[in-house]
Amino acid sequence: MKLLQELKKIAAELRQESLEAELQGSLTTKQLAVIYENKLFNLFVPKAYGGLDLSLTEALQIERLLAEIDGSLGWTVTLCSGANMFVGFLNQDIAHPLFSNKKVCFGGSGRVGGHAEIMEEGYLVSGKWQYATGAAHNTVFTANCEIYQNGEPLLDAAKKPVIKSFFFLQDEVTILHDWNAMGLKATASHSFEVNNLKVEKRRAFKIDPQGAILKAPIYRYPFQQFAEATLCVNTLGMTCRFLDLCHEIFDEKYSDVRDNYHGKMKLPDQYLSNAKLEMNNLQRELYELVEKSWMQLNTTNAIDLALLEQISKHTRLLVKTAQQWVAKLYPYCGMKAASPTEEINRMWRDLFTASQHSLFTSPIIDEID
Repeated sequence: MKLLQELKKIAAELRQESLEAELQGSLTTKQLAVIYENKLFNLFVPKAYGGLDLSLTEALQIERLLAEIDGSLGWTVTLCSGANMFVGFLNQDIAHPLFSNKKVCFGGSGRVGGHAEIMEEGYLVSGKWQYATGAAHNTVFTANCEIYQNGEPLLDAAKKPVIKSFFFLQDEVTILHDWNAMGLKATASHSFEVNNLKVEKRRAFKIDPQGAILKAPIYRYPFQQFAEATLCVNTLGMTCRFLDLCHEIFDEKYSDVRDNYHGKMKLPDQYLSNAKLEMNNLQRELYELVEKSWMQLNTTNAIDLALLEQISKHTRLLVKTAQQWVAKLYPYCGMKAASPTEEINRMWRDLFTASQHSLFTSPIIDEID
């Protein structure tokens, strides 16, 4: 893929921006320029809207590379391109003006943090939502709300609250600069709020593959597995970079020990070798599963439930395995890994901050021997 090769060529240049981005708490002007120039927020947007219209497997490779370059860069592109994918579910009369902006960037929260009162001309919305990745440069904010009518929550046939997604423009929200996690600092994942904001009815939408307005395959791909796969490759990319940095440290830190033991040293070199082998195998299996599901969707207009369950299980296994290997190797990396200005420390912090995403906070599947 041409884009992947072009990004590899400037990987070192992009990585040099990482410390500055972390210190300022948002992506740098240079990083954003690369994103806009290469349409990285529009991985899943149709070409008619100025997007790249990539397959899921192609996009995963891009996201993995960006996360390997820098955790915050990869995470921001992944979350914002995933939100820009909502173009397939919006009223198209309103989508066209939004995507005429070459810097269009959706971001928001999947949690239900607000309520929307039905009015004759639309909705009156109030609420507060956390973790809007890219808040510093988002042009559109998305949020989920409970629907109210005459001051009472609206219930569906199963007596559950009716939930709808909404989008707000940048100048309609108040950003609360409260993102202070130990890692992924440059994602600027701040909270935002609106108070008694009147929005028209077509600002409401629903992420439902069966009801997608645009008919490209990506909008019919189940959103749960889409989210699991895209977040999973971020952990994959960050872990692979961490392992490479471990290799550099071990070469320097343990060279004398290797000589003294006449090449018989097993730890930590053996751990590192095993980690790289296992992560490579898990990566290959992930791409194979996703590609199989993508081809199945394109040929039959559906994906077997068993295959979707397999993707969900595999993404969790990959993420937990990565976390375990990084946790096992970190103590062998010395004080360099404890310095917040060192890349390996930033990767460690970014990876374990990403681990707290609700998709991957289930119990560990298997322990590493």
